[in-house]
Amino acid sequence: MTRDVRIADPAETLQEAARAMAELDAGFLPVGEGDRLIGVITDRDIVIRGVANGRASDTTVREVMSPDVRYCYADDSCVDILYNMADLQVRRLPVVDRDKRLVGIVSITDLATNGESSLAGEALTQIARPSEYHSQSV
Repeated sequence: MTRDVRIADPAETLQEAARAMAELDAGFLPVGEGDRLIGVITDRDIVIRGVANGRASDTTVREVMSPDVRYCYADDSCVDILYNMADLQVRRLPVVDRDKRLVGIVSITDLATNGESSLAGEALTQIARPSEYHSQSV
């Protein structure tokens, strides 16, 4: 899990979020307001909901973020997290403590390189299957 997480502000522009992703070499930022996690923004959100819809680089993160935050708990087992990722068809999840405070981000790569490579491969197969969760329609 990555513990030092950059949190996007919902008032940030898409350009600022994209620049942060480029600097971090990441395609995902949690979005927070105060001490609350209110969404996530991905490079895909910027492209599909932003650019493909003709939105300018000064569009706010709030306008294109995914507000339906899926997460896992810090004390969840790796197996449970991988099954959750497969069910949700996501490659990364915010990690929260039991008070629902963000403590990090876990990716399928984190899990695969830490002893769960076989199960991570099975999860990735489910993540990659076509579904309505990841529609390309604009």
